[in-house]
Amino acid sequence: MRKQERRALICVLIAVVLLAGIGIFVARFVKDGGKWATFYGNSQIYTDGILNRGTVTDRYDEMLLNCTESGVEYNSDATIRKATVHAVGDPKGNISSGAINAFKSQLIGYDIINGTYDTSAEGKKIQLTIDAKANAVAYNALGGRTGCVGVFNWKTGEILSMVSTPSCDPAGSISNDAETSYYFNNFLQGAMTPGSTFKLVTSAAAIDKVDNISSFSFDCDGNNEFKGTKLKDVSSHGHVDFRSALAQSCNGAFGAITRELGAKTMEEYVEKCGLTESIEINGIDTQAGSFKFPDDDDVKLSWAGIGQADDQVNPCAMMVYMGAIANEGEAVHPTLIKSATFVKEITGGRPLGRYLSKDTANELRSMMKNNVESNYGTSNYSGLDIYAKSGTAEVGDRSDSWFVGFIDNEDNPYAFVVWVKGGGFGSSTAGPVAKAVLNQLISDNE
Repeated sequence: MRKQERRALICVLIAVVLLAGIGIFVARFVKDGGKWATFYGNSQIYTDGILNRGTVTDRYDEMLLNCTESGVEYNSDATIRKATVHAVGDPKGNISSGAINAFKSQLIGYDIINGTYDTSAEGKKIQLTIDAKANAVAYNALGGRTGCVGVFNWKTGEILSMVSTPSCDPAGSISNDAETSYYFNNFLQGAMTPGSTFKLVTSAAAIDKVDNISSFSFDCDGNNEFKGTKLKDVSSHGHVDFRSALAQSCNGAFGAITRELGAKTMEEYVEKCGLTESIEINGIDTQAGSFKFPDDDDVKLSWAGIGQADDQVNPCAMMVYMGAIANEGEAVHPTLIKSATFVKEITGGRPLGRYLSKDTANELRSMMKNNVESNYGTSNYSGLDIYAKSGTAEVGDRSDSWFVGFIDNEDNPYAFVVWVKGGGFGSSTAGPVAKAVLNQLISDNE
């Protein structure tokens, strides 16, 4: 009797283990089945190691990529190919952010029931959110310089422009070196010194945490010496208040504000503004930013508060933060795959979280508009209701250009980021790039 009980117990245990194994397999199959099916060894969907089915278009159905059994076809315009390669991908899949690599299962039409079986053998069409013509304008505006441009709809989350340079022509001769800079997507994978654009984070913290920040004043002599270190500015700004300190991008003033805020508050706000976390975009993860705010070194803390020191920000995350300011503090999740409907355009995209209070966001909006009116010049952005902040990041012996912000346009609610390596002053180098891209996007949407 006992022997039978032991045998029965063993059978039950075996059954439990078997069921657990089946459960684990099913869970992994549901989760990873698409990856298994799109493995390069599947000769049904690959020809000579290159995907042989699936089509990628831009938001206006402009063909960007067509995978066939006889080879991969790209857009006939060389500039569009170079401008969109980081969104579309190269034939060998070296660009991790490219659709041919990141969205393989969607391209081949994989589903959990039929796998990769497709009677037409043509795969599926993926419509990206990007505007190919606007990307080409961005690519040309960068003028051969290393940089990136990102624009998204701060209501729906659709990324309309994503350009990274240096680039390559996927229809031409491409490098076999997977580590070459041509395959690196600065917009999604980069982390750069933000320079004075970071003052929009320090400003948010000051609005919330510094009593009577509107009464703040500082006398800038251009050197702004503090404990033997000069927080130098391009010129002497003289007497500045909080709003004019941002408009003039006064390092001395923002160094003083940062010291008053303290390290813990600065750490709180880089996290609150979404700059320390990776953002998942249709399965693609952006590079997380990193910051150090020492609580025992006021000099380094001052530099960190003005966007220098060890500050490293991802351009996409900065763009999303701009969108949050535009959207009364609420951040919207960015997307690269077109799926917006009329309802989505009314209700908005998927929420990413509340970065700022409505009052704080609206105060920053007002200050960013003042930046344009009192410093950058509204005439330089004719026709654009633009809110912005420029930045010049000192990196070794070079100065990188930044221009970030958004436009308030009911039909074209766009937030943007432009970074140009070694470009010098942000408003004079990165600003015109933003203007050109925004105007093309608005024109295409008419």
